[in-house]
Amino acid sequence: MNLGNIRIHFKALLNRSDITDGLADTFIDQGIARVQRSLRIPSMEKQYNYSITSPTTSVVLPNDFLEAISLYFDGRQLAKVTLPEILERQQNGEQGSPLYFCRQGGTYLISPSPSSGTLSLDYYAQFIDMTADSDENILAQVASDLIIYAALTYASDYYIDERSPVFEGKFTQFMAEIQEQSNDAETSGNMQTIRPSYQL
Repeated sequence: MNLGNIRIHFKALLNRSDITDGLADTFIDQGIARVQRSLRIPSMEKQYNYSITSPTTSVVLPNDFLEAISLYFDGRQLAKVTLPEILERQQNGEQGSPLYFCRQGGTYLISPSPSSGTLSLDYYAQFIDMTADSDENILAQVASDLIIYAALTYASDYYIDERSPVFEGKFTQFMAEIQEQSNDAETSGNMQTIRPSYQL
């Protein structure tokens, strides 16, 4: 469902004559922001690759970054440690394939410092903004009802609407259903195998 249709359904459910398209879009944007603070589903996953060609101690996080899934260098996953530990290692001038990382503001510090190779970040990303009525992001495709009821929770606060508990309940229900569906998909199906408790 595109932004224009989401707005139409939102306004119909809110059922107020004093709601403008601009205000409706504000509530929709707030609703999407609320959803992406908590929802973690495969369609939010992205990968960013850093091509390293000179000694590197940090990399800048992508603009749409929400939460890291894993960080690895040339196929080997890095371990997350504390900022003081990374700073100490960097002061010691450790070089080579990185083994450790930590976040500092909008960057990841890594150690040891590599001079070449590929650092790959798997992460959960923000949904693409919808600005034109014809725009449709992945959340709008799979869960337009979640967007609408998230927006209604903000509208009900704004208008001091007595239906606020109903809107909140529907939002919580839809959110739980989508997250549970995603979780179930990760742990079911023929691709799953039972791993042995030990290896020979």
